[in-house]
Amino acid sequence: MSQPAKSAHGTRTSRSAAAPEPAAPGSARAPRGASSAGAGSRRAAAQRLTMRRRLAASAMELFATKGYEATTVDEIAAAAGVARRTFFRHFRSKEEAIFPDHDDTLVRAADVLEAAPAHENPLDTVCRGIKEVMRMYAASPAVSVERYRLTREVPALREREIASVARYERLFTRYLLGHFDESAHHTGDDPLLAEVAASAVVTAHNHVLRRWLRGGGEGDLETQLDHAFAIVRETFGTGIGAGRAETPAASARAEGSVLVTVARTDAPLGEVMRVIERALKEA
Repeated sequence: MSQPAKSAHGTRTSRSAAAPEPAAPGSARAPRGASSAGAGSRRAAAQRLTMRRRLAASAMELFATKGYEATTVDEIAAAAGVARRTFFRHFRSKEEAIFPDHDDTLVRAADVLEAAPAHENPLDTVCRGIKEVMRMYAASPAVSVERYRLTREVPALREREIASVARYERLFTRYLLGHFDESAHHTGDDPLLAEVAASAVVTAHNHVLRRWLRGGGEGDLETQLDHAFAIVRETFGTGIGAGRAETPAASARAEGSVLVTVARTDAPLGEVMRVIERALKEA
């Protein structure tokens, strides 16, 4: 099986290869242009996201009090103080309104992939990318917990959540596929390895996130997530990004009762800690 790796020259995939599918109405991606135009676009994007969150808050409150089936789009719009047409400028349906941040978060995750340093293991990059989703939920724990409760009770919302998860998996699968070593012999298993690895990262993230939500949104979510990612890396580490002649992010060795660790200044903290832990076990 050929192994996924970044090009020796640090060539990155093109934006089109890593970008998500066309965003739904209300996407927060801002066009490029002059600084004044960019500032205006950022303000407009912020205003759109604010309105989306306002509509989502109204929807969640109505779903909780009246029930999902009994709530109409007109009622959600009225509760948010806007017209029906304003609602449909931001969302296609009432179930979509429960997830106002996924479009923006998907863009941020794609940006993490695009800006990743050439020496970083592609699997580490994907783990950093999906942390944007974790940060979205952790930013408003109470709202996230209530949203989780609603998605467990309403099948239509659960289906919408599953569709959102699939978008992240496609993004990460494309990224991993774009970082296979072009000089390696392809056996036809590359797409399978990329898809399974991407799915493993997303599954690890969702497992930790659901556990955190069931616990009321309490505890150090990022630390729990780093532990889950360590398990994924241990499982896939010999396949994803293997065979590259790059300087390791960190190394450690025991010299008597002293542990000597050397790490690049840009090495991910999680990677450094894994190297130290491994060296301590072997000492």
